[in-house]
Amino acid sequence: MERRQLEYFIAVVEHGGFTAAANALHVAQPSLSHAIRSLEREFGGKLFHRLPHGVALTAAGEALVRPAQQVLRDLSTASSLVREVLGLSGGRLDIVSQTTLSVDPLAEMLGRFHRAHPRVSVRVVDPERGPAVAQMVADGQCELGLVDASVTTADLRGIDLPEQEMHVVLPADHPHPAGDTITSRELAALDLIVTPPGTETRAAVDDVCTALGVAPRIAVETAHRAMIVPLVLYGVGAALLPASMARDAALRGARMLSHRPRLLRHGRLVWRSGPLSPAAQAFVDLASAPAQD
Repeated sequence: MERRQLEYFIAVVEHGGFTAAANALHVAQPSLSHAIRSLEREFGGKLFHRLPHGVALTAAGEALVRPAQQVLRDLSTASSLVREVLGLSGGRLDIVSQTTLSVDPLAEMLGRFHRAHPRVSVRVVDPERGPAVAQMVADGQCELGLVDASVTTADLRGIDLPEQEMHVVLPADHPHPAGDTITSRELAALDLIVTPPGTETRAAVDDVCTALGVAPRIAVETAHRAMIVPLVLYGVGAALLPASMARDAALRGARMLSHRPRLLRHGRLVWRSGPLSPAAQAFVDLASAPAQD
């Protein structure tokens, strides 16, 4: 079994077909097809069902996906470690992060990381739900993960990140009394724009309402986070957002209120046990150190 065969196999899985995978890898399709057939002969069975429009994994193919991803991850880490010993720079860092944590604090952390390591390329993946983040790190699909601290991360190693405050944003002409604070009961009485159940900000809203014994008044539920601030600005309702997103909304004309008592959350950076690639280790070191003003 060769690394190239596993790379081709994962590309077909990710792109849903041989043609798309070959195009993505910039290789001839016959070469890719030959490599997959050789892999199937080595395993003694089909890895894909060939369909009129694409492919589907067989049971054997499904069993190979996670081990193949981990083998490729381990080979990449080994290669990076050797390059570091030889004094070479570069490499790649894969991070999976919940969406709101990608906005804050991950964006700022990546800014510091890029200034220190400008030749490392970074890929950020953003499933909505925290358990998916932990699973992708545990499976070796991504080397690092950023997840809400309330999510169970099993045997993963990790560090807690600093707490951050969440704020309520309202349309500019909302009749809420003048001032810059809002209580839990006042928040629960608002028409709200929320993300789906299981997401971090939705959990914060549900916790506030559950403590009061009421159901949230949902005006719009959307998984499209880019819609939330425009919906607030158009007067559809209020939203609970991380501080950085709330400040951006305020700059665009929304009212930004601090909840009393303060609503705090913090993320956790996680990774599998064992050696990290030089890029991932540098990012963990950066996250462990206090930010410099």
